[in-house]
Amino acid sequence: MKKKANFKTILELFISFLKIGAFTFGGGYAMIPLIQKEAVEKRKWIEDKDILDIIAIAESTPGPISINASTYIGYKVGGFLGALFSTLGLVIPSFIIIYLISLFYKTFIEISFIRSIFKGLSVGVIALLIFAFIKLKKQMKLNISTTIIFFLVLIYLVVNYFIGINIPFFTLILILFGIIFGIVSEALFRKEKK
Repeated sequence: MKKKANFKTILELFISFLKIGAFTFGGGYAMIPLIQKEAVEKRKWIEDKDILDIIAIAESTPGPISINASTYIGYKVGGFLGALFSTLGLVIPSFIIIYLISLFYKTFIEISFIRSIFKGLSVGVIALLIFAFIKLKKQMKLNISTTIIFFLVLIYLVVNYFIGINIPFFTLILILFGIIFGIVSEALFRKEKK
């Protein structure tokens, strides 16, 4: 339920997503645990079950998942201004960091200490992604259809990574397969409920 946008709510949204944007490296999926902790556990803006829906919506719309998620949560909590300031809060730290790095890139990248920091951050990003997967897995309903889709996508990603075969047609088949399985699963679930 969308709340009335007041200054305090907008400021809380902005500061919360500013912190998330400033302390997360590795892209959108690495931000999911922090978004979940801030929006669900700390602020109670959304419920735990909403995170999977937000990810599904954010993944099916253009743009990075973290920006789409922050915009969605901001809109749900504070309307248009909530969406605007949540998104700005998330984007500003990255913009400033990238801008500063671009000014001194050649000098910056030649410092071995800085290279070591980026290698360390890579390990941290992997840990954040695994943590996000574990938290989301607890909320997922695994059945035969979702397991089949998971393994088909996994096989495709492995083949694409190691062999370098990128088959756009196969990607479309997987998407279509997922849609059909989703519709059939939902129909069967509703039929069982009746």
